[in-house]
Amino acid sequence: MSQVLALKYRPKKFDDLIGQDTISTTLSLALDTNRLSHAYLFSGLRGSGKTSTARIMAKALVCEKGPVSNPCDVCANCISANENKHLDIIEMDAASNRGIDDIKSLIEHTKYKPSTARYKVFIIDEVHMLTTQAFNALLKTLEEPPEFVKFILATTDPLKLPATILSRTQHFRFKRIKDKDIIHHLSHILNLENITFEEDALTILARSGEGSLRDTLTLLDQAIIFSKGSVSASAVTDMLGMIDPIFMDKLFETILASQDTTKFLDDLEEFDAGQVIDEMSIFLKYRMLNKDARFDTFLFDRFFRILGDAKQLLAINSDSGFVLILTISKMVEATNIKTIDEVILEVQNQEVKKQSITTNNVAIKHIESTEVINTQENVTADIPTEVEEEIKNEVVSDDLLSKVITNIYSVNPALGECFENSFTLCSYENNILTLNSKAQGECRKSLYKHIMFVKTQIRAVYGENTDVEFNVISTPQEESVSSGCVASIADTPIPTPAQSEVSIDDVLNSAMTQKAVEL
Repeated sequence: MSQVLALKYRPKKFDDLIGQDTISTTLSLALDTNRLSHAYLFSGLRGSGKTSTARIMAKALVCEKGPVSNPCDVCANCISANENKHLDIIEMDAASNRGIDDIKSLIEHTKYKPSTARYKVFIIDEVHMLTTQAFNALLKTLEEPPEFVKFILATTDPLKLPATILSRTQHFRFKRIKDKDIIHHLSHILNLENITFEEDALTILARSGEGSLRDTLTLLDQAIIFSKGSVSASAVTDMLGMIDPIFMDKLFETILASQDTTKFLDDLEEFDAGQVIDEMSIFLKYRMLNKDARFDTFLFDRFFRILGDAKQLLAINSDSGFVLILTISKMVEATNIKTIDEVILEVQNQEVKKQSITTNNVAIKHIESTEVINTQENVTADIPTEVEEEIKNEVVSDDLLSKVITNIYSVNPALGECFENSFTLCSYENNILTLNSKAQGECRKSLYKHIMFVKTQIRAVYGENTDVEFNVISTPQEESVSSGCVASIADTPIPTPAQSEVSIDDVLNSAMTQKAVEL
């Protein structure tokens, strides 16, 4: 009759223990150096090797060549220990023998010397199930047993043990066995059994075993039967009622492509919504560990947040179908959300593009102005040199003012618009820039609030030694002035055309008319 795999491949030596290297090394050294404690406590997850380690330890203590870390397995004591028939190795299940009378009977056995071995070893499994009275009865014997008595206690819940018991034992904590160690052990067993398998199937089994080697081997036995001798991923998922990894991969492929996911919902309704959420989390976890190029850190973060919200909805008894639809829809939408860095970069690109357009417009304006000046130079050869220089200075200063406006726009678009609509160039002479101002209302308040910033931007373009003066336009006549300087005091009357100086346009027009008459 064939044994189940968990019993057939149960560890016989410390070297056979899976995932508990620290514990096996420590116990081996204690045996080889004969530095033994009178009581040991093994705690940890179910199926992590506590009872198997206790039996190996007991066999190492009773071996005829012992105590030794590597029992011979050929002497009478080792053979009896392997068959669980040794008279001096006494196992007790505290779950079914938890009363004070059971402990009194055990204590009575400690008074008699071992029959054939060097030590009498008592293994108490699930020791946390003992009653308070039983613990109190065991306490004195556990602290000072006879020299030939060794206690090995095993439990899955050490927090339930009294502090007095913990203080009298050497405590060894068994870790959760890593999935990769379990997978390696399963593949070794299947190779010995001449059974074909898929690596993904073993991964699913190890994940379902949750770190318990015994539970995983039990599932492997079941999978061998269900898959008719060839363990495949599809057979294992069908057996366990899980979602096929291929199906899950197609689902996320569709989500990442922002395509219609309704075709997957009918298949997902066959499963519990909580199970679907858990398996999606596990799928993403393995994709993250494998550094799947289709996902980035921000996307993982968004997806895990969405799945966490889904678990909360299920916890308040929300409709499971609605939760699944909402979760998948949110995941599709999450793929289109831009990160803060992407938004900032996009805004910066727009600002650069806007600045480039503005610069191009200024350049075109400068070229057109230069062409006009060149044309006018041919026509107005008699214009005085100082008037010509004034025209050139006005064009250059206007270009610099456009650059100031562009710089303010790039930092504060609202302030830039307000500056552009409120100020016009009056003059720029001897490092003094004079601007006409018609700012009113909120625009005026904003400019007043940021006046130091505005002056900083002007000096950055015109030069650090530039002084800025403003001429305030307050009368209807002044508001119609589109260029040139106006009075800087609000109540100063605007000079009439007859009183004012001849403008540059008037000089040009007069010169052109005179030239035409001469021709």
